[in-house]
Amino acid sequence: MPRLPWLLASQNDVMSERHCERTSFSFYCAVREGLPVWLLEDMRAMEVFCWEDGRPRAFLPSEALLYALVHDHQDYARYLLDRYSLSALTAPRCSFCCGHRSGTPHLNVAVRYDRVSILGAMVETLKDVATATERQQLLESCGSCAHVSDEGKTAVRLALELSRADCLLLLLVHGARPDGLDAALQTLVSSGAAQRRRARRCLDLLLLFLPYPQPPRCVREEPQRWQSLLGNRVFSWLCGLAPPPLLLQALRCLVRSGPDQISTLPNFLQPHSWQ
Repeated sequence: MPRLPWLLASQNDVMSERHCERTSFSFYCAVREGLPVWLLEDMRAMEVFCWEDGRPRAFLPSEALLYALVHDHQDYARYLLDRYSLSALTAPRCSFCCGHRSGTPHLNVAVRYDRVSILGAMVETLKDVATATERQQLLESCGSCAHVSDEGKTAVRLALELSRADCLLLLLVHGARPDGLDAALQTLVSSGAAQRRRARRCLDLLLLFLPYPQPPRCVREEPQRWQSLLGNRVFSWLCGLAPPPLLLQALRCLVRSGPDQISTLPNFLQPHSWQ
């Protein structure tokens, strides 16, 4: 197979840092342009390099998966997950921090770019091949570095802040811890009219997975305001003054059978209708 024209280099330039930067950029562009999976893998395995510790190395599957996430190359992402399994979700080394992340950034990247399809493939991979401990660690990891805005945030927390309801539901159904009630409430109250509906849906979905919520501080301090925003039933439940609404209890059972079950319900049975 002929080499791609942007990868051609002189013999003296093949192992240089400059050549690695050029091939890295060409790989980025190839994923962005949606080139076929077989061609991308040939490039990654044989013709594309990144520079690390004074020497070139091939791109890792986990680094390729990040490119696929950013550019929504779903076929390539599924291939990497099928072929390399958990290795594709291993945290790559950060060139800025010169070290490895403590968790995987892939879930956060999927949430930030709203890549629902690829996120679904990732959590399915975790369900199929990871142990319960590995799955929980990856779902609840804070994989971003100190110089990234997502530092210290789980994928669930980020989904609540960005009002990514479909991503949130996938994460929760596959076992992510339903933390972040305070973040969900703050996103709701600070949202404009256009985003408030999405923020409310995220809050409703989170409530489906909260076993025994503790009254958040903001709710205790401003009960009248939050009673108006949340509705009497949800407010009373969060404050421990009443059991959860009957529809909420029924939806709790239904949602655990699969993330698609909620979205297929008629509007009068959607979570917002228990208010």
